Amino acid sequence: MNLIFCGTPQFAVPTLERLIAEKFAFDLVITNPDEPSGRGYHLKASPVKQVAVQAGIEVFQPAKLKDPTTVEFLSRYHPDAIIVVAYGHIIPKWMIDLPRQGCINLHASLLPKYRGAAPIQWAIIRGETLTGITTMKIDPGLDTGDMLLKRQVEVRDEDTTETLSERLSVIGADLMVGTLQGLERGDIQPQ
Repeated sequence: MNLIFCGTPQFAVPTLERLIAEKFAFDLVITNPDEPSGRGYHLKASPVKQVAVQAGIEVFQPAKLKDPTTVEFLSRYHPDAIIVVAYGHIIPKWMIDLPRQGCINLHASLLPKYRGAAPIQWAIIRGETLTGITTMKIDPGLDTGDMLLKRQVEVRDEDTTETLSERLSVIGADLMVGTLQGLERGDIQPQ
């Protein structure tokens, strides 16, 4: 299965690393442009870009997905699936339609609860004792596509956004591998 991976922060790294370890083929990794960091405001690559470069995967860093040059560039690829993990951009319709298996998102909640931004923070703020991670097909809405697989995770009393995020990112990596394998076998029933 040939993939394009879209992600930026550390939360996305375990999924990218796990997919690389499982020998999925990558056409491209898309991440946000490098940003100024530190006292000298030197450009710093995103955690996802650092992993992709180390693995020898081509990296593309568009500022906007709707830019005509971005559309033209990405339309040359014919991936089986586009994996989206904490990328930070709404995926446009033309990109949703590009891959055979669609765009698969890893979302840090048990959808449909806590759609949109900051699902981990909201689970903690609202005092949830259970949360989880969901793989879903992206559609034009905001986290409204069909759900594929879910895993529940206990929210511990001592959890912070950082600790819960770290656990969910590792569990999510396994869930994404299972999702892609299940889609290939045809044994996942989207809900």
